[in-house]
Amino acid sequence: MKISSKPVLAFALSMTVAVTARAQKAETVSIRQTEKSKIEIVIGGKPFTSFLYPDTLEKPVLYPIRSANGTLVTRGFPLTTRPGDPTDHPHHIGLWFNFENLNGLDFWNNSYAIPANKKSGYGWIRTDRITKIQSGKKGILAYHANWTNQQKQVILEESTRFEFSGTAADRIIDRITTLTADTDAFFKDAKDGMLGLRLAHDLQIPDTADQKFTDDKGNVTVVKGGADKVANGTYLTSAGKMGNDAWSTRSVWCKVYGKMGTDSVSITIIDHPQNPNYPTFWHARGYGLFAANPLGEKVFTNGKSEKNLRLKKGESVTFRYRIVVHSGKGTSSTEALNNEAAIFGKTK
Repeated sequence: MKISSKPVLAFALSMTVAVTARAQKAETVSIRQTEKSKIEIVIGGKPFTSFLYPDTLEKPVLYPIRSANGTLVTRGFPLTTRPGDPTDHPHHIGLWFNFENLNGLDFWNNSYAIPANKKSGYGWIRTDRITKIQSGKKGILAYHANWTNQQKQVILEESTRFEFSGTAADRIIDRITTLTADTDAFFKDAKDGMLGLRLAHDLQIPDTADQKFTDDKGNVTVVKGGADKVANGTYLTSAGKMGNDAWSTRSVWCKVYGKMGTDSVSITIIDHPQNPNYPTFWHARGYGLFAANPLGEKVFTNGKSEKNLRLKKGESVTFRYRIVVHSGKGTSSTEALNNEAAIFGKTK
């Protein structure tokens, strides 16, 4: 089912919310800086996630991310590897936002694994200041960062605002990111982008065969398959696509869900009606990459169409996403997620 962005329908759906976080008691959000480049977010007295932005990372990330029950829903590798963690794609860390081809530079695939003599082809996102920290029923964390080349020349300025909220069963992240061009900026249609989340092993779709993935520079990454007694996740989109069939399709939201020990967990990413190329394409891989990419149309449509984005110096573009982590018996229902998407589209 696709959600209309029309205010009347959004209002009608918002009146029928049954199983959403808004029907439950909100828990207090506490945000505090604990280290020079680390800010911790605590909801209901329990650790939720941390905002990490040291210069040793190639972009700022939320890592790790936990469910309301404390279950780690993101992969540990490469920062804190846990037993059984897949070790492919070292640039997949927690939750992040970047893109594969901006003015010819690859921001997405940059990591410690790139040899020094090839770093010139990769971009860097450097957080230079925190602009707001606010605790309360809704926690707010805002920052400013620069998208640069290896010489630290600025291509884009990023202003991002996170809004965190939660209940006994849910954790919600609203991310609003505005990119402003310091020089003419060209996002060339590419597969790897933009909002990315690397899932814990349990939420992968089990696969017995090895998989090979090649980036635009010809680098090959192998994801090992085999007998897997841990992975049990799958995807579902608002358009009804399931499992690996979710990849390359577009819809208002996409959800991954599965069992994690004694916990049942779902994570849903919701697109916003005002985002470029709405509804987004889903770069949702069974091996654990869960990403929303509105600018990968050429790859996802087998060349039938493409979506490039150009910003002249001084122009801006804004991306808005909601991430809902649900835990408990069963996972957030399709009806509840449709309602949540409608509310998100109306209020943000």
